[in-house]
Amino acid sequence: MIGRISGRLAAKHPPQILVDVNGVGYEIDVPMSTLYQLPATGEAVSLYTHLIVREDAHQLYGFATEEERHVFRQLLRISGVGARTALAVLSGMSVAELQQAVAAQESSRLTKVPGIGKKTAERLLLELRDKLGGVTAAPAGPSAAGQSGDIVNALLALGYNDREAQWAVSQLPPGVGVTDGIRQALRSLSKSKD
Repeated sequence: MIGRISGRLAAKHPPQILVDVNGVGYEIDVPMSTLYQLPATGEAVSLYTHLIVREDAHQLYGFATEEERHVFRQLLRISGVGARTALAVLSGMSVAELQQAVAAQESSRLTKVPGIGKKTAERLLLELRDKLGGVTAAPAGPSAAGQSGDIVNALLALGYNDREAQWAVSQLPPGVGVTDGIRQALRSLSKSKD
């Protein structure tokens, strides 16, 4: 099993990249989340990998973090989910967003990922409930989970990244409404940038 590759980034052809390791070029499929973190072509790169050996092909998948690779492997264990679907999930949402969707059992967040229908989303939520490391129990009551999700979505729509949005929501007092939560989150974010 090839667990990690370090070399020079030779080319980017989303969703595939080419990594030159001492004269050998490895074609590696990566999720968009990893692609955005890659250095410029010609620079040194190191990726965690997962090798899938099939009768007709050997396919190598690369990830910026071990956490992404772990989630990819968990997705592959689900019946009916192949590597392309797992890559699409990681391209459409961050690991933190997926963990939050699973904790809150929000299939609507998963169905926004291209290629994921309602039935697949529900199966993913059911199968991943106990398997994703770092997933915390959903807040008491579905309305609390829905409100924090709405606040995160509003912050993402305003241009903040997932980490900033999650941090801002974690600063909010419990039970805050969506409108007040957005206002308070924006205040927290503006103070953190000062």
